[in-house]
Amino acid sequence: MFDNLAALGYGLVTFAIIIGVGTIVLTKFGDSVATCGTDFTFNETNQLCQNDTNFSDTTSSTTTAWVNTNYLSGQLGTSGLAGWTPAIIALSVGMLFLGVFLSKGGGRKL
Repeated sequence: MFDNLAALGYGLVTFAIIIGVGTIVLTKFGDSVATCGTDFTFNETNQLCQNDTNFSDTTSSTTTAWVNTNYLSGQLGTSGLAGWTPAIIALSVGMLFLGVFLSKGGGRKL
């Protein structure tokens, strides 16, 4: 059973690495394709287009590529795939325990 738990742990670590790297790559790609209007520059910190003369004047980038990569990045994060991680862990561990109890009970002889 502990071999199965180790394999589950490796799978979850790989899952987390894929989510982390995917989020970073999508965010950086979205920052590079973001374009702003005249007199505006893209601020990577707050993910908004900021006016060069009036810093309180901000607007979001309307580039289709930026909007799509921002959406995909959100779907990898807590609002998407990563939000299912606790359910996957609970289901996997529960199935391991059920498998152990069912396999021991089925082989009993009277």
